[in-house]
Amino acid sequence: MILEVAILNLIPGSEDDFVLAFAKAQSIISSMPGYISHKLKRCLENESRFILLVEWQTLEDHTVGFRQSAQYQEWKSLLHHFYNPFPVVEHYEEVVFQ
Repeated sequence: MILEVAILNLIPGSEDDFVLAFAKAQSIISSMPGYISHKLKRCLENESRFILLVEWQTLEDHTVGFRQSAQYQEWKSLLHHFYNPFPVVEHYEEVVFQ
């Protein structure tokens, strides 16, 4: 399992519209092959900052399967205009202790 982490800094004042758009967009990502789950959380200290956590079966499910899909274009049109600056997206894997 891979965890995608994106810190989303929004244009101040666009938060409510972003939440409404994300409510629509989440059905796009959740329908993708390899998708496991997602959470959107809002920062308590900065109301214009959110964090998106998405679990994927593999890295390629996100970087190839989702980002190179037609559905990604719809996701992009719904959400990308809210970001300033554009978010850095990183991927994490579980640390296994022996």
